[in-house]
Amino acid sequence: MTSELAQLPEIFDLDTPAQRRMIRQGLYSGHTAGLAKGKLQCNLAILPGEFADEFQTFCRLNPKPCALAGVSKPGQATIPRLGDDVDIRTDAARYNIYRFGKLDRQVHDLHEVWTDDLVAFAIGCSFTFEEALRHAGIEMRHIACNVTVPMYRTSIETAPSGPFGGGMVVSMRPIPAERLQEVISICRTYPLAHGAPIHVGAPQEIGIADLNAPDWGHPVAFRDGEVPVFWACGVTPQAAITKAELPLTITHAPGAMLITDVDELTAPIYPYNDN
Repeated sequence: MTSELAQLPEIFDLDTPAQRRMIRQGLYSGHTAGLAKGKLQCNLAILPGEFADEFQTFCRLNPKPCALAGVSKPGQATIPRLGDDVDIRTDAARYNIYRFGKLDRQVHDLHEVWTDDLVAFAIGCSFTFEEALRHAGIEMRHIACNVTVPMYRTSIETAPSGPFGGGMVVSMRPIPAERLQEVISICRTYPLAHGAPIHVGAPQEIGIADLNAPDWGHPVAFRDGEVPVFWACGVTPQAAITKAELPLTITHAPGAMLITDVDELTAPIYPYNDN
């Protein structure tokens, strides 16, 4: 499989603002695993303002998959707490546009569809803790293979709010069994990146029939002594808003995150009572 990352290897040599500018200018549209070292990466969920309060409640009720990093004001394409030079409309590598729960199209920016009532939610992403795991010498197989991390629907139900609900989505990484406790310890220090894993081992126990058939992303190979480890995933709110079948919803394309200027270790969880 040809990797989108392989088309522009020099992007890894740039700092985070320069990486974001390449994305904004349409020069890079691949997955963002391995980019923005030390910075928070975010999932995006964008929806009409009339549904914003119920969706924010959904995030509060489901903090593992939906750890909020920030919320925009209606119609504003910025979330100041994520950085002064972060534009929600242009700075994710790809966006999915849904109408009444069905994928309408994929685009590289949102200028044509942006309206004054849209509210953007930035939700923490597991790509953030991957650099710490790699620094500890734990290979991230999807990065080594230049593919998008595999993600799966599960039988784990989220707590509903208004029209939002459904099953949790998880991401999976093969981890050497003898390093499992180390991985858990590292990841729990990143609450905005979904924290510690939610399940280890038998995928059938959480409703996953076949690891070689992810719902998003690409399957990855296992080596001897490795076990599947599952993290709550920020695609969960994407699944929830598409299930709600709203007239218009927008998300980042899975794997193509919004990279921010927030330091990954100091990023505070969004205060739900913050107006």
